[in-house]
Amino acid sequence: MIKIQNLSLSIHDTPILQDVDLSIALGQVVGLVGESGSGKSMTALALMGLLPRGAELSGRVMLDETDLSTLDEPALCDIRGRRISMIFQEPMTALNPVKTIGDQVAETLLIHTDTSKTDALRIAAEKLTRVGLPQDRFPLDRYPHELSGGQRQRVCIAMAIALHPDLLIADEPTTALDVTTQAQILDLLKELVAEEGMGLLLITHDLAVVAGMADHVAVMRKGEIVEQGETEQLFRTMSHPYTRQLLEASGHAPDGDAQPSATPLLQVNGATRDYPLPRTRLFGPAPQFRAVDGISFTLNKGESLGLVGESGCGKSTISRAILGLEALQGGEILLNGTPITPDMDPTRRAGLQVVFQDPYGSFNPRWTVEKLVAEPFHLLGKRPEDWRDRVRHALAEVGLPGEAMTRYPHEFSGGQRQRIAIARALILRPELIVLDEAVSALDVSIRADILDLLADLQAKHGLAYLFISHDLGVVRNVTDRVLVMRAGQIVEEGDTDTVFAHPQHDYTRNLINAAPVIPPAWRTA
Repeated sequence: MIKIQNLSLSIHDTPILQDVDLSIALGQVVGLVGESGSGKSMTALALMGLLPRGAELSGRVMLDETDLSTLDEPALCDIRGRRISMIFQEPMTALNPVKTIGDQVAETLLIHTDTSKTDALRIAAEKLTRVGLPQDRFPLDRYPHELSGGQRQRVCIAMAIALHPDLLIADEPTTALDVTTQAQILDLLKELVAEEGMGLLLITHDLAVVAGMADHVAVMRKGEIVEQGETEQLFRTMSHPYTRQLLEASGHAPDGDAQPSATPLLQVNGATRDYPLPRTRLFGPAPQFRAVDGISFTLNKGESLGLVGESGCGKSTISRAILGLEALQGGEILLNGTPITPDMDPTRRAGLQVVFQDPYGSFNPRWTVEKLVAEPFHLLGKRPEDWRDRVRHALAEVGLPGEAMTRYPHEFSGGQRQRIAIARALILRPELIVLDEAVSALDVSIRADILDLLADLQAKHGLAYLFISHDLGVVRNVTDRVLVMRAGQIVEEGDTDTVFAHPQHDYTRNLINAAPVIPPAWRTA
């Protein structure tokens, strides 16, 4: 159905793709894997005719007997959404925040067909129900911000399949989702391929996702497909060194020399956090939602503790309380025996720092790296006289040159920006760093580098880490102990290896079973 032949692409004379050959048949799932910058998304955008200005394309992109690369914009508009649809990584940016989900799914039908508004909304309701959003729970007049991340991704899928396309392109559709939601979305995509008979191009950097989904896999590096073939055969042979490198990085466990002590650093005792809900009646107390329900745990000095659970389980709420950003309604949080509260002295925050999932979103884009890394000095009241030397030293510790101080965040790659975020967290020599999904959006090889860096820094400075993540593979490889959180409560805790090898709670078993894995037989063949 789709055949890409000798596709090459340059943007402002910079080569992006080189002689790409790829075929996708009806009913077939093709996985396209590789690191950021390898050309995966540009290949998809070339298929859709959505290339940026300055792009020069050669080769052919055949849809049946039609070369898409020769079509003008009106002809491409007729194909997009009708014969080829695309799902993007971040649904909140792909959806219109001021339009209801019903109108957005119906929009494709109204643009490409002469369907009436009433019929379009009826079909939209059917498609939303098909992707797991029935009307009794998710009416058409809901807005995107009223849905969770997984639910918003389901809306995007409903939009994409509204007109039964021949090809569905899914560009990192589950990267930001927790393991159970990811499993549900991937199962939904497989069902739709089987039912609709469409082709699916699955773009990802997660080899385990591809192993469980794809019939055919192509591995891309620096704009070239270096290896491709049937999925099981490719995983068994892995003839190209880059493919083997990706596999090794996906299961990377850093060699940590840190020796945690038995001295408590962080103590959470009976923490409870409630949020008010909209009133449903005029009189009586306002309804409350309990996000954190009386949890208790201890993190020792120099220890790595994992906190896992689905979106909405309360992980982020308890992390904000630990950082002193939100007050508790009950219980207490102690750092070195002293309570953490939103109104505590700013100098006490120096021993507690955080690294977020998206460093670009946590940086001021108008600030230089020098100013960004030095930002925590405001907690001390004033900058020390040698602050520039400290910034330079912090950057050196995370593997960045001193000349990076004069540059801006947009001039760095995602992995480099995360190193800058770690340097900023290190600048005050904290005892505890909270890592909130700090590596979930990174490629496998960059993730491996960052995890090695964190292990080295922990051994060097005696840091304690609280890893908050939905990536069970990362938590298993980098933490000493793990807590499993569900509906505001800790349902299981213990030594990481023991919990993963012999989970006691059904919820823990469900999380582990939902995580995609590469069949062991494929690795050892």
